[in-house]
Amino acid sequence: MNYDLVDLRLFVAMAEERNLTRGAARACLAPSSASHRLRRLEEALNTPLFERQTRGLALTPAGETLLRNAREVFARIEQMHANLQPFASGIRGHVSLWANTHATHTFLPGDLAGFLKHHPQVSVTLEERTSAEIVVAVAGGEIEVGVLADSGSGVGVELVPYRQDRLVLIVPAGHGLAGRSHVGFAEVIDHAFVMLHAGSAIHTFTMNAAAALGRHLDVRIQVRSFEAVCRMVGAGVGIGLVPRGAALQVAGLSEPPVVLEMNEPWAQRDLQICVRKGAVLSGFAQALVAHLRQSAASAS
Repeated sequence: MNYDLVDLRLFVAMAEERNLTRGAARACLAPSSASHRLRRLEEALNTPLFERQTRGLALTPAGETLLRNAREVFARIEQMHANLQPFASGIRGHVSLWANTHATHTFLPGDLAGFLKHHPQVSVTLEERTSAEIVVAVAGGEIEVGVLADSGSGVGVELVPYRQDRLVLIVPAGHGLAGRSHVGFAEVIDHAFVMLHAGSAIHTFTMNAAAALGRHLDVRIQVRSFEAVCRMVGAGVGIGLVPRGAALQVAGLSEPPVVLEMNEPWAQRDLQICVRKGAVLSGFAQALVAHLRQSAASAS
């Protein structure tokens, strides 16, 4: 490879400034040195990256492609530095954990706080993903531990019970359904809904449940957390489906929603810990799984 990161940084600076001199200044290079490096880079790639114009530089199609990829390279380098920083700070272990929306917003905050308190030498990266993504990542060895809310049936994974929970319907106080103790999904499908953002596991699940009935939901507003769903419902914006654990966490709201049980078999949404079948987990991953199981046992 006849170019290096200095050349790529210079190229990105020139592309963003649309000017060789200003790009060279950003890269802390003399214009003559920058011009030489650019010429060498274009020769190494065997294609021009800029069109020289009277008012500066314009990217060629090859330059546009290189700019996109160069930015990805530097983003990955920054992520690499971020991943290595805990080791420089004296932390001796790291665990990557993927979890679905339900687990991320309800049980994991408290359980991870307890784990990190007992293991100060460990850092945890928590990413919110769908159950399907978690199964694929665990089975492929991309991550060691996941928490998901459905069966997670897939080749190469094992599931361990974590928490039991159910989806419940929440409605505003004074709503026509507020006096009911339980309802079926078909009874409420014509009402306006408050939902989590598109792409979240529960959003996809709810839309599929409506599609199974040959219907479409009237989604009045989409928000980013279960707390926001409960607040919107309590304020009268619409009705919503949330895990019972999330509804209990916001019981102290000034306008708490009314909770109704769902008469649906799919309302039971137990959370499970997902690990790779037959894999020997790292010590810290084993400790995390043991802590999550112990926390679940203590809460039951």
